Amino acid sequence: MANTLLVTGAAGFIGSNFVHYWLGAHPDDRVIAYDALTYAGNRANLASIEANDNFSFVHADICDEDRVTQLMRDEAVDTVVHFAAESHVDRSISGPDAFIETNIIGTHSLLKAARTVWLDGDGKPHRFHHVSTDEVYGSLAPDAPGFFEAQQYQPNSPYSASKAASDHLVRAYLHTYGLQVSTSNCSNNYGPFHFPEKLVPLCLTNILRGQELPVYGDGTNIRDWLYVEDHCRGIELVLGKGEVGECYNIGGNNEWNNLAIVNLLCERLDARFAADPSLRENYPDAPQSRGESADSLIRFVTDRAGHDWRYAIDASRIMSELGYAPAETFETGIERTIDWYLANEAWWRPLVQA
Repeated sequence: MANTLLVTGAAGFIGSNFVHYWLGAHPDDRVIAYDALTYAGNRANLASIEANDNFSFVHADICDEDRVTQLMRDEAVDTVVHFAAESHVDRSISGPDAFIETNIIGTHSLLKAARTVWLDGDGKPHRFHHVSTDEVYGSLAPDAPGFFEAQQYQPNSPYSASKAASDHLVRAYLHTYGLQVSTSNCSNNYGPFHFPEKLVPLCLTNILRGQELPVYGDGTNIRDWLYVEDHCRGIELVLGKGEVGECYNIGGNNEWNNLAIVNLLCERLDARFAADPSLRENYPDAPQSRGESADSLIRFVTDRAGHDWRYAIDASRIMSELGYAPAETFETGIERTIDWYLANEAWWRPLVQA
């Protein structure tokens, strides 16, 4: 039986990758992409699937409860996959209000709409899946095991605090009203359509433009890295086989410190320029085009406030219960990511010049 999905934040990084993945894996399902197209929303992320008969786009804010309610009712939506969120930690420190509005108020608007349509209305089978982050758990010590699903929440930034609050709201709508919900908490994603303010695409595009590579502190902060398509597969498993009301941590089993990642990107792009002379013509400002290595661009900068030292996901539950396994290592995923950015300059160039 075909489903109708409402995907919020569908023009953002992870949301757009999910829409591409889902329509490829489930061609009979309908996908309604819903996005306000604010800071990190990019309609171009969905350009290649605009002509798909089972795809439609709605430009609207998740805080518009009436709009969401009417849309879910008119389109007979049976599944919500909620990606929409403000997610950049630095901006949450300088301007937390937008994070409270989108991540908490926006999530609550969606939950109220879902309750109205599914519980007070037709009572049809449904699922509200909420996509969260490992940052709600706080920071890990060097030798501590990875975050697990029952871990105590200890958010340390306005961003992670707002996501923690939204997680609790989703849980409350199950236990208070009976809404059929699930939640996944993921580690750092990377891959195609990643907005160039984040570490991996920032470094890639800065190297190609000959711009500095800023590294916070001494670069020893550690993250678990998850190729975005692996994340999409994990959510697919939760929707298809996961238990209602449960949380699943989705990770890549790839812990790297920030400086090691920057150095890897420098090495891989140095190798690309050495193997392909046309890159020096296409990117004359890159250090490789003047005979230097990309690591000459590395600059250590003052660490940001509230910078958690280490995140790591224990994905053993989703692996043992749902059969999840990441298909990409960080090394293979980075090669695919570099391939994409080199092939899609027309996508990222306007974003770094805005």
